[in-house]
Parts: sequence; C-alpha cells; structure tokens
Amino acid sequence: MTKAVATRDAYGEALLEVGKKYDNVVVLDADLSKSTKTYDFSKTYPERFFNVGIAEQNLIGISAGLAASGKIPFASTFAMFASGRAFEIIRNSLAYPKLNVKVCATHAGITVGEDGASHQSLEDIACMRAIPNMTVIVPADGVETKAAIHAIAEYHGPVYVRLGRSAVPTINDENSYKFEIGKGVVLKEGKDVTIVATGIMVSKALEAAEALAAEGINAEVVNIHTIKPIDKELIAATAKKTGAIVTAEEHNVVGGLGSAVAEVVVESSPVPMRKVGTMDTFGESGKPEELLTKYNLTAAAIAEAVREVLKQKK
Repeated sequence: MTKAVATRDAYGEALLEVGKKYDNVVVLDADLSKSTKTYDFSKTYPERFFNVGIAEQNLIGISAGLAASGKIPFASTFAMFASGRAFEIIRNSLAYPKLNVKVCATHAGITVGEDGASHQSLEDIACMRAIPNMTVIVPADGVETKAAIHAIAEYHGPVYVRLGRSAVPTINDENSYKFEIGKGVVLKEGKDVTIVATGIMVSKALEAAEALAAEGINAEVVNIHTIKPIDKELIAATAKKTGAIVTAEEHNVVGGLGSAVAEVVVESSPVPMRKVGTMDTFGESGKPEELLTKYNLTAAAIAEAVREVLKQKK
C-alpha cells in the first residue's frame, strides 16, 4: 500500500478524463462542486456543467432528462442527500426507465467526521441495492475509483457510486489494475477464513490478514467493489474453500455488504459468518479515525471477528 488518496479526489480527476474522451458526458452538482470534486470539470468544460443549486431532487430529475436526450450525466452530491432526499426520484425517474445516469455520491460513511450523524450516510448501500436495475459500486482506493468511473461511462444504465471524504491507502497498481463491473478481486489467497471487504475497509482487511498471519491464521482477502450485481460465483467459491467468512464495511450491517454476502452464502455454501460494520446505530461528530475506532471499523476489529468465527468453524 502506498500514498493515501480520497476517492472523491480520484473521482474529480477521472471526470476530466472521461469528459475528454466522450463529448456527451455532462456533469451536474447540487452546489457542492468543490467538496464533490466536480469543480475542475466545471472550469474545463463549463458548457457541460450544471449547478442546480441545493435541490437534490432536481439534480436527479434534470439528469434523467439529459440522459433521455442522449447525454451521459454524472450527478454528484453528498451520499446522504443522493440516497435519502432524492431516493424516490432515483427509483422512479432513473431506475424504472433504466436511464443512463451515474449518481456519484461523495462523503459517504462515518468518515465524514465532524459533520456528524445527519451527514454520515450509513444506509445508502442498502437503499440503492434494493432498487431494481441499479448497479452499486464502492471503490476501495483512488486507482479503483478511476477505473470504475471509466467503466461506468461505457456501461449503459443507472449506477450509484459511493465515494469518501477522507484519504485512504492506495492498494492497487494503476498500471496493472483491471476493473470489471460485478467481478470481485482476490487480493490475498488463504485457506482458513475469508475476509470480504468493500470501500475503505479493504485496506483494513489486508492489515488484519497480516496480523492474523503472525498467529498462524491464513486469511483470504476479497475486495467486493460491486455490491450489485454481486459476484456470486466468487463468494460461493471462497466460502467452500475456507469454510468461514467475515465481512467488513463502513456501513450499517443491516442491508449492506454483509447482508448481500449472507444472501449468497446461505443459498450456495452455508458457513459461519461475522459482520464488521456499524451495528444498526447512527454516528456522531468526531475525527474520522477516532470514529472508526469507536465504532469498531478497524483492522483489529476484523481480526477479532475472524477469531470468533473460527470458533464456529467445523
């Protein structure tokens, strides 16, 4: 793992790249362009940028109209407002007609930090994956974010991309990394247990695996960057291989990655499971790292969950 980069920063850079590549890419923002990192696009391609003001439902409605006219809209605001305030518009105006809009929501999860519970979206994965026709992507680092933005620019259909405010370690090699919608990535082979992680928790899963190795526990680490459609084949295979799973996400354990993985495992290869995430609670104001520690979103918490699940393994 190398330097830390916020996935929202990588998103801003990727927008410039896809904007240069595709003339029909347009970007919309709800008066948060400096925070969501759409600002550089607005200055480079001002005729293709639309600030709709603090009106998130209009943000999605206008994006739908642009998509219906042949544009590829990237619509950005904070995850809380995209998945919450604009939920019904996303459901009925984007997903139902399967329009080609990319909702790229920043400031997701508890690492929004000092903005507190009102802005810490811990339910957005659950909300978005429940909508038919919706693709849900949670990049683990800047490299994966850029690759994902290029992939969804070529994919036709509604997409929700979950991005963060805080810098996260770079775990992927930008020269060799390949991103494919719906396909998980095995980052480390193992035989005793599988740690399935998404977003910022992927780097922590790798840390946990390293710590567990010192105890003689050989953990497999899988990055599930696409929550929907989820990689059922990979999850079923790793469950059969190791016989135990721990999931890790910066999201409520209700309805997120853990729930999605459990749905696959119970139908294919039932094995003992533990979920690391926020335990059906709201967050609070604080420094991001302090909040991650308080809510047990750490490598140590993942390692402890592995030790617990191994006690159940037959």
